[in-house]
Amino acid sequence: MLVVPPPGRRTVRPDHRGRAYVRITAAVVEELHGPFVVREVDLDEPGPGDVLVKVAATGFCHTDGIARDGDLPFPLPGVLGHEGSGTVVAVGDGVTGVSEGQDVVLGWPSCGACRNCQAGEPRYCLRMGELVAGGRRLDGSSALRGTDGSPLASHFFGQSSFGTYAMATAASLVPVPAGLPVELMGPVACGLATGAGAVFNTLRPEPGSSIVVYGAGTVGLAAVMAARNSAATTIIAVDRHAARLRLAEGLGATHTIDATSADPVQAVNDICGGPADASLDCTGIVSVIRQAIDSVGMLGTALLIGGAPAGAEFSADHLTTLWGKTIRGTLGGSGHGQQLIAALMDLHAQGRFPFDQLVQFFPLDRIEDAVEASYSGAVVKPILTMPH
Repeated sequence: MLVVPPPGRRTVRPDHRGRAYVRITAAVVEELHGPFVVREVDLDEPGPGDVLVKVAATGFCHTDGIARDGDLPFPLPGVLGHEGSGTVVAVGDGVTGVSEGQDVVLGWPSCGACRNCQAGEPRYCLRMGELVAGGRRLDGSSALRGTDGSPLASHFFGQSSFGTYAMATAASLVPVPAGLPVELMGPVACGLATGAGAVFNTLRPEPGSSIVVYGAGTVGLAAVMAARNSAATTIIAVDRHAARLRLAEGLGATHTIDATSADPVQAVNDICGGPADASLDCTGIVSVIRQAIDSVGMLGTALLIGGAPAGAEFSADHLTTLWGKTIRGTLGGSGHGQQLIAALMDLHAQGRFPFDQLVQFFPLDRIEDAVEASYSGAVVKPILTMPH
């Protein structure tokens, strides 16, 4: 086994084709619906435009689960993980703006060249599907393979961070401010940015407005925290877990609704004296999506965030939608992800975005426990720490 020394003293060796690589430990999904198998794999040294990051920790997100189960198509076998943070240990030719020894969050990739990227909306990059779930770089190559040379899909969301090292591009990296624990910061890149960005970048609440958040998981609680940092004055959280509703209250919800004992739409109307100004569905459950749509009225906005299974469809009342209602989707928090990630880390440092209350750490070899804790609702945001 190749032992990778600390930054500045890294040792690499060539494979049978003469390519330099390091041997790492990663959680590999071998087949559809299969378990995460922790084993050794080989990762290329960085090529042009690449940055090699020694991963400190990475969050587990439900998007990793739906990719494993095929609802987000990703070639298998491969390595998932897309909420990583760690330290830069090597950069490829042409890389500027990051340096060895720098602590970073691994953000979402984008091509930087399409019309949406050029228009300032890299979250809607026209090549986003390839970049997040194609299993390879845009040039068709993969940085990962088995120790026997067998192919492995990589570059999930441009990183595949369920491993001790990950390959990313310089443009996707966000420096971690001094004094913040790098192992905590990874989830800011996806789940937290998705919920907070939906409020900051898409809804942009007006003074005195009302917002109802369906689903008090990572995304929904991030939306609650963002709403608390906005001009909205009525912030309603809806969930089926009493513990998560209590957590929402502590993070800024002015009201909570237990969906096991109340009709959420009627309860929203009772609290607001009529429909809410905006709603966010953070569940991806079709019946809940309808509740989110019905919770807003004239000129209201229902924002869809949660990932429903592939091919899922929802319905809305035609007449009330004609009355100026907007039903809109959002992806990854919209806007410039790097700016949003940096802002959320600053807000956390100021005590205004206390997402550390959502997390529990698990070592990589307990990834299946982390997955179970996430799906059962026992833990809002599991974070996997790497065995360095």
